[in-house]
Amino acid sequence: MDKLSLAKSLDEIASLLESGESLNKPTIAVTNFLSELGADNINHAIENLKHEANIIIVGEKYTDEFEYYEASDDAGNAEVIEGLFKEGKIDAAVTMHYPFPIGVSTVGRVVSPANGKYVYIANTTGTNDTNREKAMVLNAVDGIIAAKANGIKNPTIGILNVDSARVVEKKLKELKNNGFELTFAESKRGDGGVVFRGNDLLAASSDIVVCDSLTGNVIQKVFSSYTSGGFYETTGSGYGPSIGEGFYTPVYIVSRASGTPVIESAIRYAIASAKGNINEVSKEVFKAANKAGLKEILASLEPKQSAADTEEVKVPDKEIVNASIGGIDILEIEDAIKVVHKNGIYAESAMGCTGPVVMVSEDKLEKVRKILQEANFIE
Repeated sequence: MDKLSLAKSLDEIASLLESGESLNKPTIAVTNFLSELGADNINHAIENLKHEANIIIVGEKYTDEFEYYEASDDAGNAEVIEGLFKEGKIDAAVTMHYPFPIGVSTVGRVVSPANGKYVYIANTTGTNDTNREKAMVLNAVDGIIAAKANGIKNPTIGILNVDSARVVEKKLKELKNNGFELTFAESKRGDGGVVFRGNDLLAASSDIVVCDSLTGNVIQKVFSSYTSGGFYETTGSGYGPSIGEGFYTPVYIVSRASGTPVIESAIRYAIASAKGNINEVSKEVFKAANKAGLKEILASLEPKQSAADTEEVKVPDKEIVNASIGGIDILEIEDAIKVVHKNGIYAESAMGCTGPVVMVSEDKLEKVRKILQEANFIE
């Protein structure tokens, strides 16, 4: 090394020490091909972040400055990334497609338009389980891992008002009551609660929003591309990282329509998660969840034959119903009505603004509430 190069290196080291930055930068593989916006869309993001991470390019050669592995299709790209993980050459990868097994799903990150706050969407691609309820419980665990790895010590959770939300709420509360560290947020709407509506997404009422991954994917796309009219993504951090119990090769997904700012933010998401040791966080959180009975809670969500299918119950004489009881999942509403009928009280189902409700006469409201509590339909 000549004197000029040595002096430059020493200056860089001194600058890093003065700024407090670590000399051990994470190594991130970034795929730079198959973007609908062209390779330069990704190369610009790589160029902007080359001082924050050691970046390995997978796809098309950019410059001699970056280590590079050729790939020309999704299968070749996945093969290269898998090989880099096996060799221990990378801490994470940012790519547009990756074949995750069932049990692995990704936690996206969007920017709230109300206050610029990050919101973790759990989850946005892949699936943790073919059973929707079980998948959403696991999505909540994944969301906690992603948020903790990015510096949020005690992330708050809201559950999006989709099918199974009330069931998932009960199971997460059971996990919390068993000792798992979990903090529920409160909806900013007047009726409060942990089940969120669209307003809460816009207002970032919680750090994490739990939903099924198909809904999460739509949310991610809408939040990321609404400023462009939907043609390309301009905000947010993409759809990754991939998280699952025993899965320690974090792949951060971006869209083929992700613009340079989103690619940059996705790489920064990967850098921050690597520095936050996401794999160790995952091990610790799953260990704590399993200690609190996660496996048993998931087993309790296995499909059972509905009482509505196995028992005929006489419907009591019809009467005026003018009071409502909410908090019951849409998948359980028929069974809830049947339990009320079995107790000799007339009830009907209806749809309120936060989901299904049981309608009864006002003078029987408290009695029916107690029946539903004892049958574990509401708290």
